[in-house]
Amino acid sequence: MAVYNPSPPPWSSGPKARPNAPAANAHLRLTHADRDAVADRLKDAYADGQLDHDEFEERLDLAMGAKVRADLEPLLSDLNIDRPRTSAPSVAVPTAGGPEPDKEERVWALGGHLSGYFTLALGPLVVLLLKGGTSPYVRRQATEALNYQLNFLIFSILLPVIAIVTLGLGLVVYLFMVLGWMVLPLIAGLASALGANWRYPLTWRMIKNERRGVR
Repeated sequence: MAVYNPSPPPWSSGPKARPNAPAANAHLRLTHADRDAVADRLKDAYADGQLDHDEFEERLDLAMGAKVRADLEPLLSDLNIDRPRTSAPSVAVPTAGGPEPDKEERVWALGGHLSGYFTLALGPLVVLLLKGGTSPYVRRQATEALNYQLNFLIFSILLPVIAIVTLGLGLVVYLFMVLGWMVLPLIAGLASALGANWRYPLTWRMIKNERRGVR
């Protein structure tokens, strides 16, 4: 579900869209609202039959992982989407308007997040290897869980060095990380059980959500 943005994005369609406008702003960083707006347009294209299921999933993955406006332009450049859009505020991380994951996918995603409590990064890695190739939704969530657990594991291993270098400040940061580790995977698991696309805050995503190129 998109977040209302009074200023239409530069890639929006319609009579007022300027084809050459994105070039000047292609380097600008994206907001969640920008990604949601493109996801909604991809949903329209999927509903209209302009994209098949695989193409929709590929472009949706790319949209959710985009960093700057230039990353989004190729996703819409070959689509004909002229219908007016309405938007409403979002209160949770959305599924980006795509086909909702089925029960099995939600269970696997839930397991990927909660397994971190017992195995740290190993559980999410196993889920990614087993189901990441067949379910884009499980792949996204398992990759998120894997990155979060790797962040926590690496910081834990380097804690003595960090504590010395930062004169003890690193211990305070680590305390907050532990508190987050106790709560966030549970929240992520519940979000996955509801079919939402959860993203961990303040996480270095060293493992990328591998995607095939847009057709």
